Amino acid sequence: MSPNQFFTAPNNLSRAVGQYLTPFQRKLLEKSLQENLPELYRQRVEIMLLADRGKSQAEICQILGCSPATANRWILVAQSGMAHEWQKRRRGRPQKVNEQYLERLKELVSHSPRDFGYAFERWTGGWLSKQLEKECGLKLSGQHINRLLKHIFPQSNNLAPKEINIPSNSRLIIRDLPLPNSVNSPGSLFIGGSLD
Repeated sequence: MSPNQFFTAPNNLSRAVGQYLTPFQRKLLEKSLQENLPELYRQRVEIMLLADRGKSQAEICQILGCSPATANRWILVAQSGMAHEWQKRRRGRPQKVNEQYLERLKELVSHSPRDFGYAFERWTGGWLSKQLEKECGLKLSGQHINRLLKHIFPQSNNLAPKEINIPSNSRLIIRDLPLPNSVNSPGSLFIGGSLD
């Protein structure tokens, strides 16, 4: 039995007495199936509609080929009365870093660490992480700070053996560190002032 057999004729679904969905929610979900949805989102809607028609988690998994955890998650959304907000539930981990955090990171890299009481002259991802944790209460690894810097300053994504200064008024330089045998290693990242 293919999943589309249940969802090609919205009139069939409208006649079914729903267990969890209000008529408004059911109609909204049925209408969204008529749109060009990505497969993942289509599956979410189908799970909630099947659950509303009385299908068990096991039956839904068999019909749609989804995992029990996925089926359970979206059955619970339907049961909790939140099916009309299905698009608000994003995939993946919630984002920790907000615009305020990124703005503060930009401010920090435009100043010397000495301005903040440190004895050294160059920022590293680790030290930026520690300073931002003090100020914002969010602990990120130095590697993640380096990724954020590459995102903030995209011109540094194409690292070449030469230095790349970012921005022009900043004291920050991002470049590859040479290995002892003078071969550049793309995984090594230096953040700080000039090495000259």
